[in-house]
Amino acid sequence: MNYAHSAPLVTPRVEAALARIATRDATVRAWLHVDDTGALATARTLDALAADARGPLHGLIIGVKDVIAVAGMPLTHNSPLFTGQVAAHDAPCVAILRAAGAVILGKTDTTEFAAAGRNAASGNPHDPARTPGGSSAGSAAAVADGHVDVALATQTGGSTIRPASYCGIHGFKPSWGLVSREGVKTYANSLDTVGWHARNLGLIDRLCAAYGLAPALAVPADAPLRIGVFRTPWWDRLASDAQAAFEDVVVAGLARAGVALERIDDLPDFAHLNDDHRAILFREGAASFRDLAHTRGALLHPDFHLRVAALDQFDDERLRLARDRASAATRAFERATIGLDAVLAPSAPGIAPFGRGPGDPLFNQPWTLMQVPVLNLPLARGGQGMPIGVSLVAPRYADRRLIAVAQALEDRLAAVGVLPTDAGPLPA
Repeated sequence: MNYAHSAPLVTPRVEAALARIATRDATVRAWLHVDDTGALATARTLDALAADARGPLHGLIIGVKDVIAVAGMPLTHNSPLFTGQVAAHDAPCVAILRAAGAVILGKTDTTEFAAAGRNAASGNPHDPARTPGGSSAGSAAAVADGHVDVALATQTGGSTIRPASYCGIHGFKPSWGLVSREGVKTYANSLDTVGWHARNLGLIDRLCAAYGLAPALAVPADAPLRIGVFRTPWWDRLASDAQAAFEDVVVAGLARAGVALERIDDLPDFAHLNDDHRAILFREGAASFRDLAHTRGALLHPDFHLRVAALDQFDDERLRLARDRASAATRAFERATIGLDAVLAPSAPGIAPFGRGPGDPLFNQPWTLMQVPVLNLPLARGGQGMPIGVSLVAPRYADRRLIAVAQALEDRLAAVGVLPTDAGPLPA
């Protein structure tokens, strides 16, 4: 489908998004800054373009997590240390979206520095007393509540996938390094990954194409699919409703849909990866926040001083062990998944907890450390009708193949009555 040539007028869609924010954001609090004047001006410019001059993301409405630079907009990192800071230039991941015809609506709330310290103020649209998850809290909430089509997020532990699970939307963490992190606040250099939340898998893939990720062939409707089912070593820490959602809704639905399932009981070195992730996270975080500890230490949240002091907790030998085991686990995962189209695993320990905390990244950190692509599929609900997602994982650099497999699975699940829980498109 040629999205650019078939797109409706952009201005009414931006007006509808702004009206939705005006109605809902006092409750949801997804936004730290909304650029209504700039977004409407961009929309009018896009509407004046000839059809053959429109970009591949023509008219998509996008929010950007406030650790990513957007020219002329605040770049506060939700930190009192950077109140009033305004970015001079777009981060490349934003510039690419603009060049492709997207409308950048504003900046979404985040855990401080997408790391620790101050929590985002955002609430979960399904129950504002609960968190949307962190650190990409505002991005997930903005998509889930129908403010935007897509929102840029980041993930260092589980900050894209877990909020997507809590909010009942699609979330994608690409393979590490495929999307530029220039202009994005660094937390842990070998872990930080720009990802995005979106209202359907088609939008997830359109951003992949804009960022130059290698295309993949569509999966034919009658193609056999083989999916690994990996409950992970922490299955007993999954809430009972999350276990039921995973087994009785998703796995059972895939079986009814004729998908071949292969149980994976164990992966070599995988059980160590949460501990190894923490060692690398803290040591790389020490490098990222050392300057602020030395220059603005009295104002810096104690969480970041802990990271700067990480050498006391994680010495060089521990760091080498973490790196070696992560490398071994990655190779073992890719050997174990030969012949599989993807691997299914939990996305979060359960439904979104009450409060504004980011939630437990237990089920996300290993995949981030292994630098593999991960999708959250919003396929189930738990207690109080709250969403619970599942993760679909593939080997490194199989990003768009993973999305094609996910779409085929969703189509087959829909045929047996298991439907995504996320919303449809914004009003035209």
